[in-house]
Amino acid sequence: MSELITAELVDLDLSATTKDAAARSLAERMVAAHRVTDLDGFLADVAAREAQMPTGLDGGIGIPHCRSEHVNAPTLAFGRSAAGIDFGAADGPADLIFLIAAPAGADDDHLTILSGLARRLMDPEFTAALRAGTDPAAVAALIRGEEPTEEPAEEEAGEGTEPETAEAAGSAPFRIVAVTSCPTGIAHTYMAAESLAAAGRAEGVEVTVETQGSAGFKKLDAGVIAAADAVIWAHDVEVREKARFRNKPLVDVGVKAGINRPAELIAEARRKAERGEIAAVSEADGGSGSGSGDGGGSGADHAHFGVRLRTYLMSGVSYMVPFVAAGGLLIALSFAIGGYEIANAKSVADHFVWGEADSWAALLNQIGSAAFAFLVPVLAGYIAYGMADRPALVPGFVGGSIALTVNAGFLGGLVAGLLAGAVVMAIQRVPVHATLRGIMPVLVIPLIASAVVGFLMFIVVGKPIASLQNALTDWLNGLSGSNAVILGVVLGLMMCFDMGGPLNKVAYAFAVGGLADPTDGSLKVMAAVMAAGMVPPLAMALATTVRKKLFTKTERENGRAAWVLGASFITEGAIPFAAADPLRVIPSVMAGGAVTGALSMAFGATLRAPHGGVFVVPLIGEPFLYLLAIAAGTLVATALVVLLKGARRAAPDAAGEAGATGSDDSRVTVAA
Repeated sequence: MSELITAELVDLDLSATTKDAAARSLAERMVAAHRVTDLDGFLADVAAREAQMPTGLDGGIGIPHCRSEHVNAPTLAFGRSAAGIDFGAADGPADLIFLIAAPAGADDDHLTILSGLARRLMDPEFTAALRAGTDPAAVAALIRGEEPTEEPAEEEAGEGTEPETAEAAGSAPFRIVAVTSCPTGIAHTYMAAESLAAAGRAEGVEVTVETQGSAGFKKLDAGVIAAADAVIWAHDVEVREKARFRNKPLVDVGVKAGINRPAELIAEARRKAERGEIAAVSEADGGSGSGSGDGGGSGADHAHFGVRLRTYLMSGVSYMVPFVAAGGLLIALSFAIGGYEIANAKSVADHFVWGEADSWAALLNQIGSAAFAFLVPVLAGYIAYGMADRPALVPGFVGGSIALTVNAGFLGGLVAGLLAGAVVMAIQRVPVHATLRGIMPVLVIPLIASAVVGFLMFIVVGKPIASLQNALTDWLNGLSGSNAVILGVVLGLMMCFDMGGPLNKVAYAFAVGGLADPTDGSLKVMAAVMAAGMVPPLAMALATTVRKKLFTKTERENGRAAWVLGASFITEGAIPFAAADPLRVIPSVMAGGAVTGALSMAFGATLRAPHGGVFVVPLIGEPFLYLLAIAAGTLVATALVVLLKGARRAAPDAAGEAGATGSDDSRVTVAA
């Protein structure tokens, strides 16, 4: 492995006066060292990164960096400026400038070295040694870690430590879990992690950090997250798998805040925890996000296969839902204006009359149909993305498109996404020469994986899956009587068990998949799923209205919002109630959802819109019976939750608990 920095890449008398001139001066050294192939192209990438966010840090440090296809080996150049150069830091110019260049496909070992440097920059003894150095070779060796400064044994960020003060006091410390990430995942990600961990040690707080950098990320243990008192996100790209941090106090800031003011963030996290502020994070946020690594799937590498599979599928479903909502509602609106026959209208590109309602209905229908055509490819593409990150997007989309071509439908998209992700993961394990790493994620992997997935979908698995899809469609069309009612019960239970979680999404995805090629059976399934999903928030809204004393002030306020959320088919509106009292709320709403699902199927209600709640009632077959089913389930769930909560409260009242007759607002609902 070539050295990251050599004496030729060190300039102890950097004469540049602007950040662009400094970047060019250091980049020219990289070109001379044959680390950068195109000076102007590389500088354009550096400037693009700088435009996203200034790279100046407090303490006189400038750290311009980027990943670029014009870099053939991970490289670091260092310059020291006597006058200082403005890199946008709040405390003034930087005199220590590091230019970090990483190839587009940089390997994990080099990225680990870069992250180590980023952490060491938070150590004042290390930066003091850099300012005092006089020999370029010695400074290069110091940066490489060959001449370590005298510093206390450093514990890697991400492995939070329990402060001695907490141990001496015999009490558990305040616990925080944090996620740090930046657009390139090279420097700021790890500097923020180290800064938060160091501030935590100083404050007597246990801070455990997950760095979502270019080398992928290792997920925090679920038990660590569950035990945490608060969460800090210091990020400039979307946090991956947000749903893990549900129901926790959250401080959400940019990555530089994690570097520059970690003590303030920890104090804010404490305040939010004391006030009981809970993060508004739903299970729909469970996808991989938009991280920048090529190996982002590594976060689940050590999880149980079932957990990983669920994560992959949830990634696809989460990205598919916006297409479902937009396309489905446009189609539903077109039916409201022009009737169901509008689906057979001529293309509006060839025939459109401004004054005709039917032309507008046809326009909405055809726009919605165009959005709906992406459902299976998006599902497949983002399942693959959840498994192997960006290199898997192309084969995933290709496989999903082929699934539509061979009539394999929704099931074909699931299989195509899993195949694409598996193929890309297999290719990523093949060792390649350093000169090929830069083109692997953008050319070699998509090319080979698309060819393999296309072959499998066209020749091997496509037709059998299409046959299975047809059999499933025939079964749905044949459902009647008790069979339909049983299916309605099962779908209702799934929709209400985790309220936006995996089971809820599986039931919803099953229903939406049928809308791609609607039949009477699939339209009944869609109706039952949406009806049952409306029950939990509506039931909690009603319960907080009829028996206010059973709920805290905060819960009553959530109950008022839950009316709108339930009416809009946003099942997550019941999550705060379930989180506070799961053993009473969840069984109650599941019972109500099962009643609603069964009645909807028994009444033969149908629905062509994938979302919308009561606002798409005109598009529902048997609308009055459909609303009756929702009302019945809501009443059942409300009665059960009031009965269970009332029984719990009666026990301490009978024992003469002090303060039970006081202000209800001060009472804390504790899960059994």
